[in-house]
Amino acid sequence: MTEKAVPSRVFEAAKQEAERAKKAVSTPQTQHPAYKLAFQDTEFLLREDLRPVRFQLELLKPELLLDEARICSMMVFYGSARIPEPAKAQMLLDLATDERGRRVAQRLIEKSKYYDVARELARLASEFPRDVNGNRHFVVCSGGGPSIMEAANRGAVDVGAETVGLNIVLPHEQAPNPYVTPSLSFQFHYFALRKMHFLLRARAVAVFPGGFGTFDETFELLTLIQTGKIKPMPVLMFGREFWERVIDFEALADEGVIAHKDIELITFVETAEEAWAAVQAFYARDEGA
Repeated sequence: MTEKAVPSRVFEAAKQEAERAKKAVSTPQTQHPAYKLAFQDTEFLLREDLRPVRFQLELLKPELLLDEARICSMMVFYGSARIPEPAKAQMLLDLATDERGRRVAQRLIEKSKYYDVARELARLASEFPRDVNGNRHFVVCSGGGPSIMEAANRGAVDVGAETVGLNIVLPHEQAPNPYVTPSLSFQFHYFALRKMHFLLRARAVAVFPGGFGTFDETFELLTLIQTGKIKPMPVLMFGREFWERVIDFEALADEGVIAHKDIELITFVETAEEAWAAVQAFYARDEGA
């Protein structure tokens, strides 16, 4: 038997059918929205009762493309979109108009060092070799935005590696930073699906100082590990002084709302080298178990 004798498929591909549908003879029936193929009807797909379908599509599209890119694991970066690149940090102070603004600007300038730290950690992770099957590991992934996210994607580009950006539609216009690989740049409507994609392939997470978004993503990760919903992984929190000033972890344990051992889910680090060594040590232990 040959391919000519036994066809690989008997139905035309949806893409071909869709092209044919566009050329339909114009009549009152064919011009009405009801006649559109369901998967070409944007208004239909955006109906309130189609939300479960949109959930599925938003889960499936990045999953398929990341699989096709042979990305098996990722090094995920969380952190503020407001921490400036060191070279641009002074600009914040120059723009401050009152004393409170100057204090805030100074605090952000002090944290600008983490831009370079994130960039260096991304370089280290991006140099991790492919496995024997050609699959990629510890591929750098960020939220695709500015600041710490930009630094992570930039670090990967520094060493010629591809890098993932998981952007989200926000009320104010936001474009992916220029260091995200175009074919690995994804846009989300649903925060929940975006957060799921951060963690589906995450094998280590670097958490830099940040605000509500960083807290949301980090505490969801810690909760998933604490409750056994996902396997433990390195959770690297940069800047112990910052984190212990804004969150009193020991007080949470002393109040009985978490266990003291839960604090051990966090590894506090200051440098890229220290963080990458912690990742390597974690998986060396795992292999020896």
